[in-house]
Amino acid sequence: MEVIKTEIEGVVIIEPRVFGDARGYFFESFNAREFAEKTGMQVNFVQDNESMSHYGVLRGLHFQQPPFAQSKLVRVVKGRVLDIAVDIRVGSPTYGKYVSVELTEDNHRQFFMSKGFAHGFSVLSDEVIFQYKCDEFYAPQSEGAIAWNDPDLAIDWQIPADKVLLSDKDKKHPFLRDFKSPFKI
Repeated sequence: MEVIKTEIEGVVIIEPRVFGDARGYFFESFNAREFAEKTGMQVNFVQDNESMSHYGVLRGLHFQQPPFAQSKLVRVVKGRVLDIAVDIRVGSPTYGKYVSVELTEDNHRQFFMSKGFAHGFSVLSDEVIFQYKCDEFYAPQSEGAIAWNDPDLAIDWQIPADKVLLSDKDKKHPFLRDFKSPFKI
């Protein structure tokens, strides 16, 4: 696997080695030993999730508050998304900054974000199957989120605003400036 560092510490893009022939392809989607060696980060995933969404769906920007905060490794099995990780760690030199990456079924890229990041994605293809590994179990009482359309973040989700499809919950999140982050550096 190749690890591509980003501008924000704790967020990396992973490109697996894909072996293909006339039968199709094979790749190792995660190897804990190689991940630790190449990133310097230890992670113990305990839960895998999968979602299916259609064009225009925007999920995010979500996180879980401590002590149930999650690191995530995400990837696309089918389709194409724009994936976003926003640094919400108070005291971080990159607080309020974000990294975006396009994940597709063809590029096989994966996106890792450690604890202290809000995460979201927009669906750019007709349909997407999205998978993510988490290093902490889902705890509904610890859910948190930032507004997807925060003007200070100014994220270009690559979907016209009138085509964005949100859950009722995702329509009501605060802007980063109105939010008291539980993550400190």
